[in-house]
Amino acid sequence: MEFHKLCTFETFQQVCSRYGYGEDFRDVVEREFRRVRGITYLDHAAATLFPESLVRDYIRDISTNVYGNPHSHSPSSRLTHDTMEGVRYRVLQHFNTTPEEYSVIFTSGCTAALKLVAESFPWSPETESEVGSHFCYLTDNHTSVVGMRGVTSALGVAALPVCPTELESKAKDEAQGEAVSSQTAHLFCYPAQSNFSGKKYPLSHVKGIQARRLYPACDHQGRWFVLLDAASHVSCSPLNLQECPADFIPISFYKMFGFPTGLGALLVRNKAAGVLKKAYFGGGTAAAYLSGEDYYVQAANISDRFEDGTVSFLDIIAINHGFESLHRIAGSMHNIQQHTFGLARYTYMLLSSLCHGNGKPVAQIYTEGQFESSITQGAILNFNLLDCNGRITGYSQVDRMASLYNIHVRTGCFCNTGACQAFLGITNEQMKRNLEAGHVCGDAVDLVDGQPTGSVRVSFGYMSTFEDCQKFLNFVATCFVEKPVTVDQERLQRLKAVEAASEGFSDYLSIKTISREADKAVKIRPAEAPMKGFGHRKSNSHGGAYTLTNIYIYPIKSCAAYEVQDWPVGPLGLLYDRGWMVVNGNGVCLSQKREARLCLIRPQVHVASNKLLLQATGMEAISVPLESDFQLHPSSRVCHSKVCGDRVQTVDCGDEAASWLSDFLGQPCRLIRQSPDFAREMRKKPGEAFSASPFLSLVNEAQYLMINRASVELIQNLMSDRQDGCEGDQLPDTQNVIRRFRANLVIAGVEPFEEDNWSHLIIGNTRFMVAGQCGRCQMVGVDQDTGMKTKEPLLSLSAHRAGKVTFGVYLTHQAPGGSTGVLSVGSLMQPEPRS
Repeated sequence: MEFHKLCTFETFQQVCSRYGYGEDFRDVVEREFRRVRGITYLDHAAATLFPESLVRDYIRDISTNVYGNPHSHSPSSRLTHDTMEGVRYRVLQHFNTTPEEYSVIFTSGCTAALKLVAESFPWSPETESEVGSHFCYLTDNHTSVVGMRGVTSALGVAALPVCPTELESKAKDEAQGEAVSSQTAHLFCYPAQSNFSGKKYPLSHVKGIQARRLYPACDHQGRWFVLLDAASHVSCSPLNLQECPADFIPISFYKMFGFPTGLGALLVRNKAAGVLKKAYFGGGTAAAYLSGEDYYVQAANISDRFEDGTVSFLDIIAINHGFESLHRIAGSMHNIQQHTFGLARYTYMLLSSLCHGNGKPVAQIYTEGQFESSITQGAILNFNLLDCNGRITGYSQVDRMASLYNIHVRTGCFCNTGACQAFLGITNEQMKRNLEAGHVCGDAVDLVDGQPTGSVRVSFGYMSTFEDCQKFLNFVATCFVEKPVTVDQERLQRLKAVEAASEGFSDYLSIKTISREADKAVKIRPAEAPMKGFGHRKSNSHGGAYTLTNIYIYPIKSCAAYEVQDWPVGPLGLLYDRGWMVVNGNGVCLSQKREARLCLIRPQVHVASNKLLLQATGMEAISVPLESDFQLHPSSRVCHSKVCGDRVQTVDCGDEAASWLSDFLGQPCRLIRQSPDFAREMRKKPGEAFSASPFLSLVNEAQYLMINRASVELIQNLMSDRQDGCEGDQLPDTQNVIRRFRANLVIAGVEPFEEDNWSHLIIGNTRFMVAGQCGRCQMVGVDQDTGMKTKEPLLSLSAHRAGKVTFGVYLTHQAPGGSTGVLSVGSLMQPEPRS
């Protein structure tokens, strides 16, 4: 078969199990990567390309939000902090782990992450009585890994380079385990994927080294830690840290998303974090220190401890948009892995079968296999071209010709001297002679005495196309093949017969895999079904002193109240109270402090039809289920957010609700609800007598908030006095002020602020404990009917209480077995003052 007939999409489809991601892939590339039109970009292992929507959404984000320095405490700073925390969770979720297991330390790149480990690891030199640490690394490692040797050598620590074949060939039959007699720390480093050849090393090596079964750990007692260099691997492949719990994982985000550059991260296994020790402490890393004395206490949080100074917070915010674009375009890393591997396999098959007119091969390809499986081979193809006499064509010549055809490749040794030597057969002596001959890393000296000093690398990204392969192969055939172009049909047919191995796994991220440790998980069943007749109005037969006058639930945090007359009480408080919340495009919870128009969204709970109804003026009402069987909907997206500093696990409520909220609020938003199997405990304060911490919904601090009508009326009178003589100002009525303080329970018949001195109270048959006073912010200045802001309620409160801005009290109950019955308007109340 003629070569040009092999460079067809039909032939490509015969060997590629997946191409694209569902939508017409050409349309996606044309829409998102228009700037690449006319360019064949094949250097994704160095830096991949970003989609236009990523930058467009990012610019919109930072143009419409004010992000302050996260070390401050202003609203803009809190927005930055919360957004960054959301990004940390998103990173961990992407690698199928949780904050309980790993921490994310942002760095300036993968190299900086490696340097951090090198400078913080507890190296111990050998002494007469103690065995010293070993710094071990595969010879097929990036320069930045081998460069850690510069730190260890200065400390007198032995460096041990390990050939890939030695790992298993010198392994022991059984795991040696951690030696009790020696606590010396050793570090073994290896790449998940070689940046030179694309070879994927078994991720099982992580556990093999930690258990001291594999060489060199099996020959040396002590504690063995593993650094898994994942920078090359994660660009096109999934990484599941549940299966390979490496202690340290450095990554670079531009290799994943193309943007931002100059930002990476070190993922640190929390069990290993304690061994890292720092000498230098920059801004934000200290819990306390003295300038006049050598006194320093490091921050408790692992990330804070190692992120010197102010991190590049605007770049970190861009990562969120990187994940969004990746998910929107490709769906999953598994899809990307199949797509890119198919392109690389097809290119390998044709390039390795391509021959000169005399039948001699055109390329010498540097690979250990034949691209049989995406489990063992990444989307990287490394080679040198040969002339018709079998002589190497210098990589610089290939590079220059490729540039004329607007084909972008990488040449040289790719910052991986070990792999370069192994594949090209260059000895240490030859490397030194090459240096003496004037060849240094990164130059154009491609041949010394006819022997290559480097090679050519093409690599694919998730937006690479069949046309990229086709243009590259035609370029090689046009410029470097003695005519007529021929093909080794026997080899080609043999390669075609080798079916790409079945992956045997589904998308590695699912709702079930992001969970708390089994021994920490607490299951919470929904409250029992409402009692017959609840929701129907009852008359206030009691009236007078100490009565419950109003019950409000707030199904969606920071949205309007839903007033009821009687309502079930469950293990989290009032049923469905703060069960949902609105988050912005970065997953940060929106409140009326940031988006006052939330108060104009009026949710209603329809228990009989299992619907939460969303209404707002000018919008057509929509609904979402009150209760969903998440096990039947594994596509439901699990996400993380923060409420008052607490991490909460939530489930996304779908695109319809997201579109509705985004249209109404004028910014990208989504509706999420607390995951039914996630338990958030109320924080104990010193001296509190809880036998066990109560469980919370998405409320701020406690299960219930109660206010006193007498206190409200006092504040209303103060507002009136302060506004005397101010014509044109419309004073809010009592009910309007009550709504501003957003209580669950409103009581009547007591003195103003008498509730501050209660320790317990009984409403109906339910006993409550007073958990503290509610500190008030500018949110009470939002008119819940109009969304307009004023400072007057807060100013009046502060003036009356001499700067004290607490109003209302938090309540909680501790009811064994879940449901505690029903609260009803008109119920008698019995307070118990503090002793």
